[in-house]
Amino acid sequence: QLQLVESGGGLVQPGGSLRLSCAASGFTLDYYAIGWFRQAPGKEREGVSCISSTDGSTYYADSKKGRFTISRDNAKNTVYLQMNSLKPEDTAVYYCAANPYRCTEYASRFDSWGQGTQVTVSS
Repeated sequence: QLQLVESGGGLVQPGGSLRLSCAASGFTLDYYAIGWFRQAPGKEREGVSCISSTDGSTYYADSKKGRFTISRDNAKNTVYLQMNSLKPEDTAVYYCAANPYRCTEYASRFDSWGQGTQVTVSS
């Protein structure tokens, strides 16, 4: 059974930073594209970032580019999302998900999902 577990969320002040982790078990993560998504109360789930399983190419939503960085550590079977200069509008539950093919903005193409980690940006 494929399993992903997110961690690293919490409460942070505007302008602060958090590093989210997505740890995989039951499969070798480096064979999958890994995406980060988020969902705020009353809003639709949206893509945040994705890292390719092939050449390590990274993708970011326009509003996140320059503030967020996705990375992969195959030795630890973990993908990270470094979030800097956080804003109140970044508040959401953040999920990681695995895609056996390639990065895509469509959440339906991802097969396995973690339970999510809450990120709250507030003064």
